[in-house]
Amino acid sequence: MKVDLFDFDLPESCIAQQAVEPRDAAKLLDLTGRAFADRIVRDLPEMLRPGDLLVCNDTKVIPTRLTGKRGEARVEVTLHKQIGPDQWWAFAKPARKLRLGESFVISEDFQAEVMDKTEGGEVLLRFNLSGGDLITRLWDHGVMPLPPYIKRTKGGDEAEDAADRERYQTVFAKEEGAVAAPTAGLHFTDSLTETLKEKGIGFQTITLHVGAGTFLPVKVEDTRNHIMHSEFGIITPDEANRINDTRAKGGRVVAVGTTSLRLLESAAASDGSIKPFEGETDIFITPGYRFKAVDMLMTNFHLPKSTLFMLVSAFAGLDRMKAAYKHAIDSGYRFYSYGDTSLLVREDLLDD
Repeated sequence: MKVDLFDFDLPESCIAQQAVEPRDAAKLLDLTGRAFADRIVRDLPEMLRPGDLLVCNDTKVIPTRLTGKRGEARVEVTLHKQIGPDQWWAFAKPARKLRLGESFVISEDFQAEVMDKTEGGEVLLRFNLSGGDLITRLWDHGVMPLPPYIKRTKGGDEAEDAADRERYQTVFAKEEGAVAAPTAGLHFTDSLTETLKEKGIGFQTITLHVGAGTFLPVKVEDTRNHIMHSEFGIITPDEANRINDTRAKGGRVVAVGTTSLRLLESAAASDGSIKPFEGETDIFITPGYRFKAVDMLMTNFHLPKSTLFMLVSAFAGLDRMKAAYKHAIDSGYRFYSYGDTSLLVREDLLDD
C-alpha cells in the first residue's frame, strides 16, 4: 500500500508535551460503536463487560539517554537496542565525534568503547559494566529517553527528568528493558484497576521491551518496502493459558496498547490461541492483515504515516480511523505519548 494513504494534517499544537493529571482523567474517544463518543479513561468500567481481559505490557523504561565526552568533545547518545549484557546500539549526536576504538566517557568509573558505527549515526557501545550493574549506573547517570517530539530543556533539567521518571512509567511497569513507554498503559491508576476488577474485568501482563524504532519515520513510498524494527517479548505459559481461558469462556481480549497487540498477534496460532513466546518480533501490521487474537484495542493517537497509524487502520478500518482522527483534532484531543487515548473494536466485530 502507498504510505501516503496514511497521511493526514496534524497541527503541532496537538502533540502533548505534558501528561494529564490524574492519569485516568485523560480523554478517551469511544470507537466501539458506529457513532463516536467522547469520554474519559475513568469511564472504562462501563465500556467493558465482566469476563473481558485487559492485556497490559509490564515493561519498564530505563533512562538510556547519556551525555559524555570523547576527549574534550561533548556527545549525547540514546541507547536503543541491547545486544549483550554490556553492549548497546545507540543513536549518537554528533555521531562524527565518536570513532571506532575510542572511549565515550560518562564519568570517571563509567565509560564505553566504540565497537562499530553505521552511516546512519548509530554506534555500538561496549560498556565497562554489564548486566544489573550497568542498569544501576544508567539510573544514576541517564535521562529518560522521551520521544523527540516532546520538548525538554536542552542539556537536561533535573526536575523535569525526575517528573518524567515517574510519569513516563505505567502502574504495571516491572521488567526493566524498554527505551520507550507502552503509552496506552500510562492512563491507568491503582483506583481504576481496582474498579475494573470489582466489575469482573481481568488483567494480565505480558512483556514487550519497546524500542526507539517505534519513533522512526517510514521513509519508503510503499509499505511493502518498509523494514520493521524488532523488539524482544515474552509470554509465559501461565500468561498464555490465562488469555486462552478468557476466550474459551466468551470474554474479549482487550490489548492495552499497540505493543501488547503486536506481541499477542506474534504469539497467536491460526485459531487465535496464544502460544508461549520468547524472542524478537518484527511484525508489521497494515490493512489486509487478519487479526487472530485481539478483539479490542486501547491506544493513544499516532502520527501521520507512522507504522502505528497503519496498525490501527488495519484494526478498525482506514476510512473510519481517518474520520476518528479528524474528530479528535477538531475536538482538542492531545496526541501521542503523553496524549489522550481511544478504545477500538476490531472492524469485523463492530456490529456485535
